[in-house]
Amino acid sequence: MSTGPPEEAVDLGRLRRLLGTPDLAWLVERTRRRMEREQPLTGSVSLDRPTEAQRLAAERLLGRAPRGGRSLSVRLDAVDAVLRRSGISPAGLATAVTALTGPVTRLGQARRDASRAWEQAYEPLHALGGDLPRLRAWTDRLRADGLVRRLARDPAAARTLLDSAARVLRELPADPAVSLPAFAARVTGSAHALDDGTPLATLTLSGIRALTGFPDGSGAEWRRDAWASAGLLRDELSSTVLTLNLRGTPALDWAAGQGEPCVLTLRQLARAPLPTAPPVVHVCENPAVVAAAADAHGPGCPPLVCLQGQPSAAAVTLLRHLHAGGTTLLYHGDFDWGGIRIAAALLRRVPWRPWRYEAGDYVAVAGTARSLPPLAGAPAEAPWDPALAPAMAEAGVRVEEEAALGLLLGDLAPEGRGGRGVRRRAGGGSRAVTLEE
Repeated sequence: MSTGPPEEAVDLGRLRRLLGTPDLAWLVERTRRRMEREQPLTGSVSLDRPTEAQRLAAERLLGRAPRGGRSLSVRLDAVDAVLRRSGISPAGLATAVTALTGPVTRLGQARRDASRAWEQAYEPLHALGGDLPRLRAWTDRLRADGLVRRLARDPAAARTLLDSAARVLRELPADPAVSLPAFAARVTGSAHALDDGTPLATLTLSGIRALTGFPDGSGAEWRRDAWASAGLLRDELSSTVLTLNLRGTPALDWAAGQGEPCVLTLRQLARAPLPTAPPVVHVCENPAVVAAAADAHGPGCPPLVCLQGQPSAAAVTLLRHLHAGGTTLLYHGDFDWGGIRIAAALLRRVPWRPWRYEAGDYVAVAGTARSLPPLAGAPAEAPWDPALAPAMAEAGVRVEEEAALGLLLGDLAPEGRGGRGVRRRAGGGSRAVTLEE
């Protein structure tokens, strides 16, 4: 808000000759600064090491020589009195400075106006949290963490950004999955609105993590899988999931008949979900389990899905489809802190039950296996079994899936075989086939 007394009563010509000279610019500037801060125009202002011309200008303004010394000091009360008595500015110093330099913006009022503008900018976020309770904690955090202010230059830009983000997040998750550029074009009017690096993409990905439970991360692969967790496909082919003995399409049926691992792409899963869902599917973290199961049990092995580390968009899409179809998912992973985090991240997105993946299982294997590597890294909680993390911390060793392979293969053995049969491919090892083969 800009304020200042009316300028009509000011004799501007005389004012410029008296107070508007370059040698008194310091005095005008410091007076204006006090007005901006809503401080009284009383007391003195000083200038260190003034020139002789600056001293003469102050003497001419006041009608007497200021006090000597290394600095020049001028009382604002005295200047105000001179301006009023002379008729140059009957309303005093504040009116004179406004006439010389323009309306003065009071900083306190400016801050209040800016605060009000930012509050209005956040209105789309407030409405989004009210309409979608699962996003309320995220919207509250976003108001406090400064991300919006870093992405938007001012309240007007922030309001536009938040309007767009709210509109995008209200449309998610997309079901069925769609192309990210096509979705962006439909919802925002621009196919590139959600491209990497745009403020809208940054803000939307933050909201998607809250919406879908996708873990935090970075990098191109992480962004691709984060988008896919909300049904937006950036790259339908490079996100894959490794399976064994799933059925439902001619190609899958053929691979299962051979007992061979098969790789499914996100594109295949998004465009043609499996028509059937087995009663039970085992899920593992490492491909070595799939290879050993294919070698040991071949076509008789029950259906198995492998995450190959962090759950990919393809893996999550497949497991969600199976769960929605009534499949019980049984999960096993590495007994280390990274493995616990992977399992917890998957559990936030797809319900599963532990498959030899509880504290008792860890203690049993850790007590019998030899030469286990030490447990390293920051501890993590296991939501499916609160006793697991303390047991791991106490034993202090990593138990990778390969160390429990005999137990896992026994669970996967077809009835009547007891897990002892082993089928080996000539030349060694099994191989994964793709649906294109």
